[in-house]
Amino acid sequence: MRSPRRLRWITIPVALGLAAALAGCTQQQLRGYMPGEPGITNHTDSITGLWTTSWIILLLVGLLVWGLIIWAAVVYRRRKGQTGLPVQLRYNMPIEIFYTVVPLILILGFFAFTARDQANIEEPTQNPDVQIQVFGKRWSWDFNYLNVGTNGEGVYEKGVQAKEIDQDPYIDLDSIPVLYLPVDKTVELNIESRDVVHSFWVPDFLYKKDMIPGKSNYMYFTPTKIGEYMGKCAELCGEYHSLMLFKVKVVSEADYETYLQSLEAKGQTGALGPEYNTNTNLPGNEAPVGNE
Repeated sequence: MRSPRRLRWITIPVALGLAAALAGCTQQQLRGYMPGEPGITNHTDSITGLWTTSWIILLLVGLLVWGLIIWAAVVYRRRKGQTGLPVQLRYNMPIEIFYTVVPLILILGFFAFTARDQANIEEPTQNPDVQIQVFGKRWSWDFNYLNVGTNGEGVYEKGVQAKEIDQDPYIDLDSIPVLYLPVDKTVELNIESRDVVHSFWVPDFLYKKDMIPGKSNYMYFTPTKIGEYMGKCAELCGEYHSLMLFKVKVVSEADYETYLQSLEAKGQTGALGPEYNTNTNLPGNEAPVGNE
């Protein structure tokens, strides 16, 4: 039997090694390799927390299962000179209760915390500071900034498909549409499609929303960190799906107002509404009547 002194000399290096390994983790590793940085929107930290906590719990479960497998393989291995089959057991009630109850608790826990965070993300914002209508189209984006400008008629930005160029990166990032958002202001995005199913996705925001023809979906969030973030369509929508890109620029309130004024100065007032939709095969649409 090992003395307490010898066990102590073994435990100390192991503990120091674990502490050093944890202290050396990068911010990306601590966030579970999720894209972006902490605090980009009011939802990203809770999403990251759910992700990393789930992985830690699952890794602990994995270590327990792997440990039991190795322990059983070593302890109950066939020894030299043994023949025949070992004693067979039909069941072990404590073990069966354990591997039934514990997974059930884990599943219910994962479901409860996921449902809580999702309900918080999907909760509509009452009287949002910014309302923007986003139209996805093959293969670009239109942004309508609602209730702003002269007489509150709104302004818009019409996007075009990303342009490929013969250099790295292979996309002309200056030609893709840009969605401007003011920092620390509540945002409501009304997400629509002009043709087929698309998906509005800003990876650094850790959330996406499908764009379904004939249906309005909504996203509610508050951008909390000034910066520039790439966005894309996350639903295969046709030949140039990979070029359906956009940027999100989170700026100060003054810069946001300046941008809206620049759109108004260019005459881009009003909104590019559903009259530009190309999908006419929707419920409620009537077939054109020809001249008799």
